[in-house]
Amino acid sequence: MTVSSALVPIAVGAVAVVLLLGLVNMLRGGSANTSQKLMRLRVVLQFVAILVILGVLWWRAG
Repeated sequence: MTVSSALVPIAVGAVAVVLLLGLVNMLRGGSANTSQKLMRLRVVLQFVAILVILGVLWWRAG
């Protein structure tokens, strides 16, 4: 497995973990402040994951 093919699952996995943490926090009736922080982190990680995916596609095409 190359580094580029390992980056995509890591990026997507990070998004999934933060999403699950947010859902668990919400279902347990956790702090709204924590939910907001997790939502912001998820959005940032989604942006990073998209950049990683596009970068890997660009790298493999070239």
